[in-house]
Amino acid sequence: MRLQYATNIRIVEMTCSGNIDHRVILNAFEEGADGVFVAGCMEGDCHFLKGNIRARKRVNAVKKLLDEIGIGGDRLEMYNLSSAQGGRFAEIANDITAKIKDLGPNPLFKNSSCCGCSCSKEGGDQ
Repeated sequence: MRLQYATNIRIVEMTCSGNIDHRVILNAFEEGADGVFVAGCMEGDCHFLKGNIRARKRVNAVKKLLDEIGIGGDRLEMYNLSSAQGGRFAEIANDITAKIKDLGPNPLFKNSSCCGCSCSKEGGDQ
């Protein structure tokens, strides 16, 4: 069974969510993403011991920064999932897509094309 989730989702794989850096998240918004969803392994189940805990701390710090700079911390979420929860991943991806749609385009690109180019797409990707 193929998982069904929004086609505008772009997946960036990492060996561990603990490798997520604030620059990676902020770069996604600078490149036109309307939202970012970080998926980490279940707490207490990290192969790298505390990677998911580090990721959660970084995500929370970036959420605060996004609020401070006017993009909105509610455009960034983190969930802990096991590799067996593909269905839950798709469900969360669809929920996040709906939430971001309600929030509207990334404020950095609200009055321009998706990435400053001349394409006809409004807003960015999730």
